[in-house]
Amino acid sequence: MKNLIAFLNSSVGRKLLMALSGLFLCSFLVVHLYINLFLFKADAGATYDTYSEFMATYPLIRPLEWVLFGGFLLHMLFGVILWWHNRVARPQGYKVNRAGDSSTLSSRVMIWTGGFVLVFLVIHINTFFIQSRFFSTGKPMFEMVAEVFKNPWNDAFYVVAIAFLAYHLLHGFQSSFQTFGLRNPKYKKLIDAVGVIFWLLIPLGFAAMPVYFYLAH
Repeated sequence: MKNLIAFLNSSVGRKLLMALSGLFLCSFLVVHLYINLFLFKADAGATYDTYSEFMATYPLIRPLEWVLFGGFLLHMLFGVILWWHNRVARPQGYKVNRAGDSSTLSSRVMIWTGGFVLVFLVIHINTFFIQSRFFSTGKPMFEMVAEVFKNPWNDAFYVVAIAFLAYHLLHGFQSSFQTFGLRNPKYKKLIDAVGVIFWLLIPLGFAAMPVYFYLAH
């Protein structure tokens, strides 16, 4: 137990857990987008509602929801801890801050893009998960989604939030593999290519949803 605590308190341990939780959440994005793509199927939301009903009623989904919640919590916690330790350890007193010489903008604003995504998640979970699970209005999930995205302000906020998520993943995905020592010359091109799926294609898939419903109404 002491060794585990010492590991979690070490810089390496925090970075490894940050990377693991981040990659776990990336896998959730794939599953979530897969289900959301049924919103575009020409069956008036029947398939999407079937999946939504399954996710809400199948007993084994409950523990998976808690695992997912733990993954989010772990990622946020260690993200803040790492940001704070880096801030404390940063040398002071330089006349000119030339952070761009040693790091990318996406890496320097990770805490802020992550913070915006967190705000979005709270609103998103309340709008769909909490309302449908605990305050059911009897509406099918497809109808709820269509109704929410008839509002241009909701659409704009959603698209902006997805843009922040994309920028967060631009650095976060490759950084996770860097932490494990895998982003070396042998695997760098492959990791960067797969990264495009996560920071570009998957966010585009999510962003297409509010645009589709806004144009359809």
